[in-house]
Amino acid sequence: MVKAPKPVKVYVGVDVAFDDSGRMRPHVIHWEDGSRYKIDRVLDVRPAPAARAGGQGDRYRIRLLGKETCWETYIFFEHNADCSSQIPGRWFVERKEE
Repeated sequence: MVKAPKPVKVYVGVDVAFDDSGRMRPHVIHWEDGSRYKIDRVLDVRPAPAARAGGQGDRYRIRLLGKETCWETYIFFEHNADCSSQIPGRWFVERKEE
């Protein structure tokens, strides 16, 4: 019997900007192997759990630009539970792991 890949949470670096109303907009994802993925467009933002890998935060539905194609996916911003911390939170993606 073949086991289905298990989704895991992978923390990634993300370049963000803030608009004049204070909304955070991600622009580039830095993958763990050094690859960079340009975010063409943020399609939706809402509080939501990462249902497959676990975790709670803001779910960003984004469109990424590739060399020959574009695709939609999700990234998540996980808020830091420690309100006194200088780190507001971390970005993660869900990845399937064997």
